[in-house]
Amino acid sequence: MKTHPAKRVEIMIEALMERRLTEALHATGATGYTILPVLGGSGSSGPWTREGQVSRASGMIAVVCILRPDRLDDVLEAVYAVVENHIGVVSVSNCEVVRDTRF
Repeated sequence: MKTHPAKRVEIMIEALMERRLTEALHATGATGYTILPVLGGSGSSGPWTREGQVSRASGMIAVVCILRPDRLDDVLEAVYAVVENHIGVVSVSNCEVVRDTRF
């Protein structure tokens, strides 16, 4: 089966930034993404979990967006403008998709 090259952008960010991040993605035309809750992890400040948090607002989310390679720079600029002053990580990886017309 034929596959097509794409870029996978993963953003880990504070849950309270979800709306601003998704608005930035929409502004670039990247309207396809998935939002996942992040249960815990470990970073420069050490291990952490969502355990004991009263609301989802103080947690983290992961936003995964797959797009055509030619749209990557615009998306990264928009995402960076949101993540720049907040807790968060942005990663980019190469991937392959079967239905390239979706991206």
